Amino acid sequence: MEDTRNLVDEYKGMTNEQVFDALSKKRNSLEVAIENVEHDFNIGTVVRNANSFNVSKVHIIGRKKYNRRGAMCTDKYLEIVHHETLEDFLQSQKGRELVAIENNTPRALPLGEKKFGDQVTLIFGSEGSGISKELLEAAQDVRYIESFGSTRSVNVGVASGVAMYEWVRQRVIIKA
Repeated sequence: MEDTRNLVDEYKGMTNEQVFDALSKKRNSLEVAIENVEHDFNIGTVVRNANSFNVSKVHIIGRKKYNRRGAMCTDKYLEIVHHETLEDFLQSQKGRELVAIENNTPRALPLGEKKFGDQVTLIFGSEGSGISKELLEAAQDVRYIESFGSTRSVNVGVASGVAMYEWVRQRVIIKA
């Protein structure tokens, strides 16, 4: 029987657990967090992007429920950790640099100028409200994705892919 899952050939024919274990042996140190204050449908896209870049963990802060359809079953191949409170999430992040991706604050600097370290957690907010004031204050760095058209931002699913790629480009591809 043909394996029709959206997997690269290396993982075809494996069980979900075998895929998870194989990916775990070569995960990146990058972690990703999304503050889910609005039952954001984009979390599925963030999870799918996290799988594509083989991040070590995805943290969901706040509401646990999200639309898994956008994840295309990739949530089966990742460690996803739910934090009911911001305090719980922050406790789990000792020793990591928290980098918020947010364009709606004067503190934000261009993503293209960021030099990433290894122990980074990228933080994304809900599509409508962004990242909470409390989480922005806890972040050591805030970055925005430069825009060259008429819109001031891309949606959070797209933003997560851009930011994860930039971390991977620096830390894995060119090994900065």
